[in-house]
Amino acid sequence: MKFDEILIHVGEFGPYQRRVYFLVCLACITSAIQTLLPVFILEMPGYRCKIPTLENDTYKIQSPHHASLVNQSIPIEPTDESESYASCRLYDVTNNSTRSPETNQSQTTCHRWVYDQSTFTSTVITQFDMVCDHASYRSHLNMVGFGGMLAGAVTFGIISDIVGRKLTLLASGVIQVIFGIALAFSPNFILFAVFRFFTGIAAMSTFMIAFVIGLELVGPSKRTIAGIAIQFFWCFGLFLLTLVAYFIRDWKYLQIVLSIPSVFFIAYWWVIPESPRWLLSRGRVDEAEVILNKLARVNGRSLPKDFIKRIVLEQGPQMKIWHMFTSPVLIVRGIIIFSQWLAINIIYYGLSLNVSNLSGDVFLNFTFLSAVETAAYVMCIFLLEKTGRKQLYFAAMLLGGVACIATVFPVIYGDKSHAWITVTLAMVGKFGASAAFAVLYVFSGEIFPTVVRQSGIGVCSIFEGTGGMVAPYISDLGIIFGGHLAEALPLIVFGAVTVAAGLLSLLLPETKNKKLPETIEDAIFFGRNERSNTNAYDPIPSSNTKEKVDDSSI
Repeated sequence: MKFDEILIHVGEFGPYQRRVYFLVCLACITSAIQTLLPVFILEMPGYRCKIPTLENDTYKIQSPHHASLVNQSIPIEPTDESESYASCRLYDVTNNSTRSPETNQSQTTCHRWVYDQSTFTSTVITQFDMVCDHASYRSHLNMVGFGGMLAGAVTFGIISDIVGRKLTLLASGVIQVIFGIALAFSPNFILFAVFRFFTGIAAMSTFMIAFVIGLELVGPSKRTIAGIAIQFFWCFGLFLLTLVAYFIRDWKYLQIVLSIPSVFFIAYWWVIPESPRWLLSRGRVDEAEVILNKLARVNGRSLPKDFIKRIVLEQGPQMKIWHMFTSPVLIVRGIIIFSQWLAINIIYYGLSLNVSNLSGDVFLNFTFLSAVETAAYVMCIFLLEKTGRKQLYFAAMLLGGVACIATVFPVIYGDKSHAWITVTLAMVGKFGASAAFAVLYVFSGEIFPTVVRQSGIGVCSIFEGTGGMVAPYISDLGIIFGGHLAEALPLIVFGAVTVAAGLLSLLLPETKNKKLPETIEDAIFFGRNERSNTNAYDPIPSSNTKEKVDDSSI
């Protein structure tokens, strides 16, 4: 008797599984918050040089006398449609090395700044003066956070297989609380980066382990829906993040308030079970039997007394990931899959981080971004089993990519009154990226053969983390280079990457209603002949229905 057959017998998603699933999904809320909290705490406010002779200088003009002092001390720089005070230079009568042609006054770089506090009273940017020559530090901090997520995916995946899912989830929650609060007390940039690395580890491992615990208790026919439904808790975390950030405008208090709730996950040690599938894999049969009996009892079902002796885990022979590269077909297919994970994470996280660079209110923009992401997951639930993985994924990537590239037109041919068009196109881009993200989780898992599926997904997580580390630098291209295309430049890059990856995905085989590959040989012929029949848990098509073979699939 296979483990999945036990789940089918006792109820694939009964009351017991729903309770556990709901509890572990709550952990995903904190993961979403910690992952995208930098959108607010690393917000780049308006700024200019501080007047050296005015200790209580502020960004906001306080009086006519204050305005006169600013005009005498700070050069005026032309922008696209207006003029503003220089951000990084001020007049200096003692240094004639740089002279303004308009005023014939020398200028020098400044080392102290005043910041616009109309949106946030304090951010990490203002705390450590990450502006002018240090503007790229924001990208570095975001990169460090995603580097921690990469480390968390790799190390905690291994740890969870050794010590168990529940203990690993508990450890992730503790790390999230400790280093999340420590971030607020960072005395310098270096320590902040170190603490951010560990919060990145905790954020990724929390989501990953919660995902695994939830799905390992769900029956086979419900896993696709359960795998997408967990994303709604992620979206709820984004809405909650926006709401709290709106009322708490100081980054330190915001960081502390949003880190403390993770402490409640310590109670999970007593309220959620260890994964019985993992317990059986470690030979802890008695513990697994207790959990499965309780699962059956709560679901109103019963199991034979000797069922535990007849359970066989569906592991089969396992091979290493490099066996996937023993055929030209598999080499190309593997490269395509890994490139999709790299691209989709660049786009998804890049568009999320780029929201603070868009015109308009950052809270409203982030709310819209979270809403379109939620809508994308709803669409996937309704269309994934109807249209197939390949068609839906390509359509989502093409939609998102074209929308992002199209932002160049309102920037070139429009003015500030057309900024809403750029924001709207960015939202459409996020809709496509979010839908593609959800489909890719299912799509890639079905393409890898059983014997290397776990290893294949593990390698995908490396490309996932790498994409996240690249994303901050693309989203900050406008800040680094400036110019007329500053707002659209990151979106154009995201769009080009999205379209290219989407076109490349057309070379992958469709997996809907197909018997998934189990061996390397199956994978070589998968999608290329009529041996790909229906999956064991999918409905069997009628005898007069013929599947069309996509000869373009690799």
